[in-house]
Amino acid sequence: MIFPQTHLSLSGQRFTVTYRLGAESQATARRRASGICLEQTVELPETLLPNDDIRAAVVGRIESLHPLPTDDFEVVISYAVETAGNELTQLLNVIFGNTSMQLNIRVERISLPDALLQHYPGPKFGRAGLRKLVQAEHRPLLCTALKPMGLSAKNLAHLARQFALGGIDIVKDDHGLANQPFAPFKERVQRCADAVQTVNQQSGSHCLYVPNITAPAHQILENAYFAKQVGAGGVMVAPGLTGLDAIRQLAQDKNLALPVFSHPALQGTRVVGPRQGMAHQLVFGQLPRLAGADATIYVNYGGRFAFSQADCRAIARATEEPMGH
Repeated sequence: MIFPQTHLSLSGQRFTVTYRLGAESQATARRRASGICLEQTVELPETLLPNDDIRAAVVGRIESLHPLPTDDFEVVISYAVETAGNELTQLLNVIFGNTSMQLNIRVERISLPDALLQHYPGPKFGRAGLRKLVQAEHRPLLCTALKPMGLSAKNLAHLARQFALGGIDIVKDDHGLANQPFAPFKERVQRCADAVQTVNQQSGSHCLYVPNITAPAHQILENAYFAKQVGAGGVMVAPGLTGLDAIRQLAQDKNLALPVFSHPALQGTRVVGPRQGMAHQLVFGQLPRLAGADATIYVNYGGRFAFSQADCRAIARATEEPMGH
């Protein structure tokens, strides 16, 4: 098929993604990198591209490629900012998209220019805002989860009260608490919010109750507004279940104006292999922050989880360092 020649007028600004590739040679690594450039944009062989403008401006571009001590290769690929369409969903699609289904490719880092960052204002409260809400600007913050699944809403509220009395700053739902018959969402959130507010009023403390509002897409905002209405101090979402854009929607809702916590449920599948998926600091640090999460929950290193001490430090850095160049 022949298309009329058209001229693409793009800004020339680009964002970069750093990938780790498994390859037996530099030549193979370059072929794989060239495949990523095409797959993540036009999804066609280069010979089938309809014009030179698309080839030059839209297709990803290899900026650097070098071997790593682990026998893998690191490649930095840049993409035109316009390919992301100013949407978080499409930005993620360009970063990894179909390439995520290929073996031995891992996303290590992303770097975004201001032209993209301006569309993602990030956390509304952040660490400093959370400290201000609980009035603890210098000491470590204390957070715990209500569990186990199976307790009644009344018993979970009793736990919330005890935690607040004990000096916990943030009492959140466990991610397994949803809308089950033994502790329905509205009853649980109402009772727990009341319990924590009562302790705050009586003791002068500033504990936040943060319910899990993860739910089917059409219910997330409804859950968030109900939580705010009954006095919750924040909301928690598992973006691995809902998609990261659910966090963005909540964070940018000016009428909601509550801290948003990101939970890692189901996201572990992205980080379990050193040559597959995405780096820990991206999945649990930079990407939730980019979407607008004020805090991100992740497990301590060691034990039964695939987190090392270095992973945890990298996640912590990703929640503080600049997201762009």
